[in-house]
Amino acid sequence: MNINDAIKQRHSTRAFLDKPVSHEQINRILDTARYAPSGVNTQPWQVAVVSGESKHQLQAAIQEAFHSGIPSKIAYHYYPKTWLPIYKQRRRECGLQLYSSLNIAKEDTNRRQAQWLANYRAFDAPIMLLFFIEPEMETGSFLDYGMFLQNIMLAALDEGLATCPQAALAEYPDIVNHVLERSHTATLVCGMALGYEDLESPVNHYRTSREAVKSFTQYFN
Repeated sequence: MNINDAIKQRHSTRAFLDKPVSHEQINRILDTARYAPSGVNTQPWQVAVVSGESKHQLQAAIQEAFHSGIPSKIAYHYYPKTWLPIYKQRRRECGLQLYSSLNIAKEDTNRRQAQWLANYRAFDAPIMLLFFIEPEMETGSFLDYGMFLQNIMLAALDEGLATCPQAALAEYPDIVNHVLERSHTATLVCGMALGYEDLESPVNHYRTSREAVKSFTQYFN
């Protein structure tokens, strides 16, 4: 698979097979991803690979917190506080595609909540990746992190695996740190589901649109 094909084929997968992913596969993916560029070679990424009983305990604790009404405490603002119309429209279209693929009506709040809770289980993928950064790092390191995450997703394709990057997995950092017995000093950036795609699931069949190059590009000669 060439790079162009890999970039275009990558998509957010929300249903996975109950099929294990080996540590050897994950190590190969991370070994490739570590070549991402970073400002002055800081390489600010820290990765937790969560599976098996640790994953069951973590996702159960997060879902319990959600059901109990405990508010999320993501360490930074992922989405804008004020949505410009164009981004609000794209957000709406994205949500409509997701729920339409699952035949979930707008007024079906129970099924919508159940689908949201699937985020906290990494959509039942066998592997949940969690990404941390030291709090001293600034915005530039978050840009570096994005390139690292993209490398992971593309390298996973080469292993025959699918992914879904997830900001939702960063919503309960205190629970993550407690269950995994990690230091509370690092900032939880996001998570990622990793596993084999369930090609039969309708939620994996829709694709969000992308803007034409001319809509976001200006040339100055």
